[in-house]
Amino acid sequence: MPVGTLGTVKGIPVDQLRATGAEMILGNTYHLALRPGADVVADLGGLHAFSGWRGPILTDSGGFQIFSLSQQAKITEHGAVFRSHIDGSRFELTPERAIEIQEQLGSDVAMVLDHVLGLPAPVERLREACERSTRWAERCRRAATRPDQAQFAIVQGGLDSELRQWSARSLVALDFPGYAIGGLSVGEAPEEMYRMIDVVCPELPEDKPRYLMGVGRPEDLVEAIQRGVDLFDCVMPTRNGRNALAFTHAGSVRLRNKAHERDRRPLEADCPCPACGHSRGYLRHLFQAGEMLGPILVSIHNVTYYQRLVREAREAIEADAYGEFLERRHAGWSGQVEGRSSCP
Repeated sequence: MPVGTLGTVKGIPVDQLRATGAEMILGNTYHLALRPGADVVADLGGLHAFSGWRGPILTDSGGFQIFSLSQQAKITEHGAVFRSHIDGSRFELTPERAIEIQEQLGSDVAMVLDHVLGLPAPVERLREACERSTRWAERCRRAATRPDQAQFAIVQGGLDSELRQWSARSLVALDFPGYAIGGLSVGEAPEEMYRMIDVVCPELPEDKPRYLMGVGRPEDLVEAIQRGVDLFDCVMPTRNGRNALAFTHAGSVRLRNKAHERDRRPLEADCPCPACGHSRGYLRHLFQAGEMLGPILVSIHNVTYYQRLVREAREAIEADAYGEFLERRHAGWSGQVEGRSSCP
């Protein structure tokens, strides 16, 4: 899912976003509640009509902001109280309020409110946040009034295997339509993240979506898919695109490097995106000249790349050839494919 925190995937109009192959996008409860306000979005027809996106939309509950804005938040059993990052005003987010806002937004999938901690964290604090997340999930279920909006629960527990298993089992017992793995990609090593996915996925129903939140690098996506994850979101494609970094099967391309000044090649020879109708030299020129078209084109390329990557993963699964696909992709990113090399 491309990330459209404020009802827009930065720099990409909805028709071009659809052309990348994206089918579902993500919005954010906390940010949309502050600007323009959930009531404004509701009055304008809900998030689909407001943004012009006619596919499914998932809204994050604001739980990640408990982590990212922790210095501006006070967390109790009742909920979290923030100081707005915009104007410093008081903003309270409880499980009930998180669901109320998401129902006003009218998303197809609403995430429960969870308590996210940075890692590493003492096991006592992890246990407290993990148990609170389950209690909050129950409150979210009770608060729901829209039958057309699914709720996904979020497994927490940091890097503690026993807590992760306890969290998954306690949430599965509540019978949610889908389950997310949260609290990862917050500074831990990739190997630690993979270990937690290995712990959690066997505890989750095979016939319900498994969503790894906030991940991530192309390498992380294909490794998580191998472990049973179905759904992802991350700002990396667009954030890196705005900063002149493009993803390709032969590794990342840093377009500001002078090596690309006279480079006639597209970013990826077989990519159908509009950026790949231009040379790397031209794309570099756009960034060097401060032209807004550069970030737009490379953001579109990166989202297209991610969608192509996961489509290839689905095709490899259907062909019972995922191992070969995984080996081929890792070889390309590491520059070990014959005739290709990772780009500086």
